Amino acid sequence: MVKSKQKTPKKKISRQKTKPTKRTLNSKCHSNLISEPEVEYRNFVQRTNKTVDESWDFRKANTKEFTHCFHSYPAMMIPQLARRILSTYGSKSKILFDPYCGTGTSLVEANLEGKNAIGTDINPLARLIATAKTTKADIQVLDLFLHDFMNYFFSINFQVDKIKSVLIPEIKNIDFWFTKSVQKKLGVLRGYIENINDVSIKNFFKVAFSETVREVSNQKQREFKLVRRKDFEERIDPDVFGVMIAKLSRNKTGLIEFEKSCKKGSLTSIYNFNTVENIPKEILKENSVDIVVTSPPYGDSRTTVAYGQYSRLANEWLGYPQANQIDNKLMGGKKRKHIHFFKSDVLNDVISTIQKEDKERVRDVISFYEDYEQSINHVATTLKRRLRLLCCWQPHGQRREHSDRRNHYTTL
Repeated sequence: MVKSKQKTPKKKISRQKTKPTKRTLNSKCHSNLISEPEVEYRNFVQRTNKTVDESWDFRKANTKEFTHCFHSYPAMMIPQLARRILSTYGSKSKILFDPYCGTGTSLVEANLEGKNAIGTDINPLARLIATAKTTKADIQVLDLFLHDFMNYFFSINFQVDKIKSVLIPEIKNIDFWFTKSVQKKLGVLRGYIENINDVSIKNFFKVAFSETVREVSNQKQREFKLVRRKDFEERIDPDVFGVMIAKLSRNKTGLIEFEKSCKKGSLTSIYNFNTVENIPKEILKENSVDIVVTSPPYGDSRTTVAYGQYSRLANEWLGYPQANQIDNKLMGGKKRKHIHFFKSDVLNDVISTIQKEDKERVRDVISFYEDYEQSINHVATTLKRRLRLLCCWQPHGQRREHSDRRNHYTTL
């Protein structure tokens, strides 16, 4: 859905007699302010005229073409959306920046168009997937590794207990999430991958391994939060090696398609800096980016999309430290105790509504949007002043338990 430009109606917005000041809003920083807030929000008046363009839905589009087939992930951007934004608004752009790049959908699309791309994400699993999706590997070399891999695992499939190169990480409650047999086989896979000396090939295998970890675990497959499936006791042990081989085969096909279609000369760089805190000038200078194409986070991970929980087991198997702390580092991970008055009337109205119904939950909303506001302000400085084009996509108004948050109205 595409929204037309916002227009200010002739109808005046009624205001409270006392306009809240910054000092008034932040004069207290304890839970009593949440229970008995001093902030009086404006009465909200809808100021947006909507037009509907069904051609932006892409409901029947193949969203798994090229390397977009690599690995599932929560709330992935639709590739065709990024592609259309680039062709419509960024045809002359040379550098794309995605401040919440996730698994790299916009980065792949930029490379396909011959544009350089820069992305950042706090989640190490997301960075791994995005890196593998945008790295052009030597297919002949990859085939040699795949051939060796399949020969090896076909030969040891029924002799796993005899294998000595087994790397099983220290995971809290590992027996809760994986059977002993599955643990052993995953440990053998990880041991094999760690011995690959080609970085691009190793990342390619790691991505398939990560998705295999999720699929053969006792975790609910269609649940983003870390929840064990109810039928785990009756479940027959999955074919761990077979799952891994299937992922590798599928990903190889996608990589070949990507390399054939990718325009020469395009490069991608992926970082782990947090745009809420800052954007390192040695990486991205002010006024250096032509276009920003991104899908912002849905909301705080605790109450909306749990990015950290989704990737925790895979991150732990891959050896990334503090895998269980990712959600706390994401936007809204640190809960505020104060009320914040935002520049967006839409957002203030939503916060006011939630505040009346749930004085505790409103803190989650405020915490997320304070971080989001800081991030957007930092991201905006990277755009070239002559363009000032910021394309942010949020598929739907995100639903909270008590109210509707319209991120696409509050971003700009």
